[in-house]
Amino acid sequence: MIIAVAYENGNVFQHFGKTETFKIYEVENGNIVSEAVIGTEGAGHEALADFLAEKHVDVVICGGLGDGAQAALAQAGIEVISGAEGDADAACSAYLQGTLESCGANCDHHHDDEEGGCGGHCGGGCGGCHGCHAPDFDGPNVGKVCRVHYRGTYNDGTEFDASYGRGEPLEFICGAGMMIHGFDKAVATMEVGQIIDIHLTPDEAYGYPDPNAIFTIEIARLPGSEELIAGQRVVLYDNMERPFRVTVKARDKETITFDANSEMAGKELNFRIELVEVRD
Repeated sequence: MIIAVAYENGNVFQHFGKTETFKIYEVENGNIVSEAVIGTEGAGHEALADFLAEKHVDVVICGGLGDGAQAALAQAGIEVISGAEGDADAACSAYLQGTLESCGANCDHHHDDEEGGCGGHCGGGCGGCHGCHAPDFDGPNVGKVCRVHYRGTYNDGTEFDASYGRGEPLEFICGAGMMIHGFDKAVATMEVGQIIDIHLTPDEAYGYPDPNAIFTIEIARLPGSEELIAGQRVVLYDNMERPFRVTVKARDKETITFDANSEMAGKELNFRIELVEVRD
């Protein structure tokens, strides 16, 4: 998988159509294996979709974008995650963890050449997506960049993720929808240096499995699926040519069953969270 983040000075650039550089992440088995910053060679707005398609990009993460750009990216088979802001690496990590939500088309481009650029649906132009994701909780850290170390475990004590071994805290904007709800809400009221333990039910984490997200198709309709095995994670495309991740649930000689639910759906999760830094 290849992820492209609209990029400027280490952060997610907020006007997709005027993006001059992208940070490209190559991902294998859920881990980033290479990174590179590339220029757009003068491409802009809808033309960026062709530019990214030529780079074999599967997912683009950006701030604001309009209907035209979103349609062009969908036509190119590129998944769009809009409304992201802050550190580009943190946004990419949040996407890989399944915690980065998209606002969809969130900028009007009727006045692109005028000062101020977008008159966006987010209520703040292209300055981010706070208007698209209004948190249902309050706290002194809401709207601020938070850096945390954490350790995540299942109820049996098995660790499924931790930041300590990576050597860098996780960075995200509290209340912007970049994290699962219970984690985000807990950090909202923490103080720097504080360490807390939280237990999250599925409705506070990745939700419950949706039976409608499990589907079976004939192998003959999906060339290449003959080699897939149960438990394998793959990327499929919907009728609009948008990519989505699924798990192979079962396969026989004629059919294959996929599960589009998150691997974490239905699970209770525990986190130890240490708030390292908060900044505006």
